[in-house]
Amino acid sequence: MFKLPTYKYVIRSTLIYLLFLIAELNSFAQSTTLLKLWYNKPATDWIEALPIGNGRLGAMIFGRPDIEKIQLNENTIWAGQPHCNDNPDAKDALPLVRKLIFEGKYREAQDLVNQKFISKNSHGMPYQTAGELLISFPGHEVYTDYYRELNLETAVATTIYNVNGITYKREVFSSYPDQIIICRITASKSNSINFSAAFSYPSPVDISSEDNNRLIMSGVTGDCDSIKGAVKFQVILQVVVNGGSIYAEDNNLSVINADTATLYISIATSFNNYNDISGNASEKAKSFLQNAFRKNYKEILRDHIADYQKYFKRVDINLGVTDAVKNPTDIRIKEFANTDDPQLVALYFQFGRYLLISSSRPGGQPANLQGIWNYQLYPPWDSKYTVNINTEMNYWPSEPANLSEMNEPLIQMIRELSITGKHTAKVMYGANGWVLHHNTDIWRITGPVDGAFWGMWPMGSAWLCQHLWEKYEYNGNKEYLKSVYPVMKSAVEFYLDFLIEEPEHGWLVVCPSISPENAPSIHPKVSIAAGTTMDNQLLFDLFTKTIRAAEILNVDKQFRKKIKNILDRLPPMQIGSWGQLQEWMQDWDNPGDKHRHVSHLYGLFPSNQISPYSTPELFSAAKTSLIARGDESTGWSMGWKINLWARLLDGNHAFKLIKDQLSPAILPDGKHKGGTYPNMFDSHPPFQIDGNFGFTSGVIEMLVQSHDGFVFLLPALPDNWNDGFIKGIRLRGGFEIELMEWKNGELSRLILKSNFGGNCRIRSYSKLKAEGKILHKATGENKNPFYFTPQVKQPLISNQAEIKNISLKNTFVYDIETKPGEKIIVVNDNN
Repeated sequence: MFKLPTYKYVIRSTLIYLLFLIAELNSFAQSTTLLKLWYNKPATDWIEALPIGNGRLGAMIFGRPDIEKIQLNENTIWAGQPHCNDNPDAKDALPLVRKLIFEGKYREAQDLVNQKFISKNSHGMPYQTAGELLISFPGHEVYTDYYRELNLETAVATTIYNVNGITYKREVFSSYPDQIIICRITASKSNSINFSAAFSYPSPVDISSEDNNRLIMSGVTGDCDSIKGAVKFQVILQVVVNGGSIYAEDNNLSVINADTATLYISIATSFNNYNDISGNASEKAKSFLQNAFRKNYKEILRDHIADYQKYFKRVDINLGVTDAVKNPTDIRIKEFANTDDPQLVALYFQFGRYLLISSSRPGGQPANLQGIWNYQLYPPWDSKYTVNINTEMNYWPSEPANLSEMNEPLIQMIRELSITGKHTAKVMYGANGWVLHHNTDIWRITGPVDGAFWGMWPMGSAWLCQHLWEKYEYNGNKEYLKSVYPVMKSAVEFYLDFLIEEPEHGWLVVCPSISPENAPSIHPKVSIAAGTTMDNQLLFDLFTKTIRAAEILNVDKQFRKKIKNILDRLPPMQIGSWGQLQEWMQDWDNPGDKHRHVSHLYGLFPSNQISPYSTPELFSAAKTSLIARGDESTGWSMGWKINLWARLLDGNHAFKLIKDQLSPAILPDGKHKGGTYPNMFDSHPPFQIDGNFGFTSGVIEMLVQSHDGFVFLLPALPDNWNDGFIKGIRLRGGFEIELMEWKNGELSRLILKSNFGGNCRIRSYSKLKAEGKILHKATGENKNPFYFTPQVKQPLISNQAEIKNISLKNTFVYDIETKPGEKIIVVNDNN
């Protein structure tokens, strides 16, 4: 006999159904976090698509309802094959080039460098795309309720829209633990998912299907210059459905009436290292897939989020929130200059951290000129590593923004370059040690490229070595320092051999060289020079830091003495006729020069040679130069200038550069300028990722600095950021800001953790006191060895120069002794 269900049973069943319904509805809801890029329309162009990445695998998600485009990258898909690009003719021509330069015959010298120094076989290989995955959804041309986002808290790109009353959702992410890209497709109604998937590539490749649920695309990278492409790659798509069916036909995979579909994308190459491409791309790609299938989708997503968040959640920042957050991201960028939207700055700051986590992971390649995102076979500047600013800028935020692990690929690349660069030093210059010019690639080329005007700059090794030392300043690990010291020493050895005495002052200078990519107005098409200011600053840093490393490790006493003797003969910085910091050894600077590179200001940032407190004349001259250079420029240049104005302690001017950089890169007439694209990529133009990282670094420099012998709290706080907080920022010497709050423009509370112990010297515009400790008024040199600042030479000042007085706000400077692991709490003493 049939029995009616009880009242309790009906209530319980109804509640279960309602809970299930709520869960289903929530699964299609927009995320509530403010740390997201979001839009109410699909991407029509690549610079509107959203980037995901795991350091090795990248993708750009367009979010189109009818034909989804997922543009793919793998960070070892580069044209060419192992090779070197040295020009052996340089050695014999070097004496004549130097003679011409010292005689003032710069045009003749540059012509000779073009003939005898610049590579004849390779100007570096381009980073290349892994193609596109196109997913076609029939009947989805008309849709409503559209929404897409990139969630910076989970590193998941999501697209949601409605067709005929059914809500569709796609979630895409690139998993580091499982080394695959996943696209999950769901619908609010069962049996509603229908699509076909196919690969696309801009050059001939082999595409085939397997087992009715797998597509395979295999190819070989392209040729460039005289180097034949030889990196084999394979891209595999495997689709798993719940409900419905799947079949392969004409190199397409078709899904019919599924409840859910999960697309697994695996990419691998034959690349093993810069000198070995004998790997099996197919076996690698299949192995990544097999390992991923040991988990279900929820487990892969869980592990992806957990892995990503252990890095991302180290830092939090709050500069305030206004109603502007209710607008889509592209609208906020358009309106930023004329609205109060401090959260957009915080979002852009965290987007930079997101991009570094997504493009540079231990064991992989460093982030290149476009990170890991590139849709072309021959992208602008080949998307290589430009080491006269751009590669270094990529990693400026890695230590202070608490992402130290992400610079390990850069450290490894420097180690590898120190090997290939020895060959270049010997073959081209007859010198010991290693050298790198202004560009390199995955094959670790070290010879000069692109032409003398840009490429005759043998200082790449000197700049990259700064990152080896900086990592030690933050981690304090002597075993690490011991491992990189030979690389620093070898770089010094090259310059000890390469330096030459110039005839006017008897200084030892680098010759030939350039001030990166710029030329003086007296001969605007000729950049070749000797003893440029940036070269001298770089050598000062390389020499002093190598001496410090040798002292810490207690090695090479005689070598240290030799470096010190050479150091004393380097040119001093010079202040020219209009009060500027000279860019060249001669007083050639033009106050109308608006060039994007501000290379002579390296000594202000990222170096610490120019200080308001110890070198006020140089500080004033650097400010004069920066004012003359102007604000608006390429995106990355504006990112650099944010840092420079922060070091000049002018928060409002730094914020003005933030507004310039956060302006729309696409003008009403369709032309592009320096600024920010709709997807928050930095625009040179075109896209270069260094500006994103420079911005993140600049915000930190505005809020805290630790380069000048002390920890400077809120050194360049703009008026717009009246209240806020930041957490998780790392400082030199093992100090970490667990919390720094400010109110009404003044520090209110600081919780500082000391990982190494030792003296912490604090400088602040506010009078401070410590809870449970005594803050002593600082006197003398900071005894903490991580805060040692070498003394630069007194500048040589033109008789015509009028050095502007600098006005500095009064500060309070304290010392507080700390123990390893101790937390110090400091508050405003407003009594």
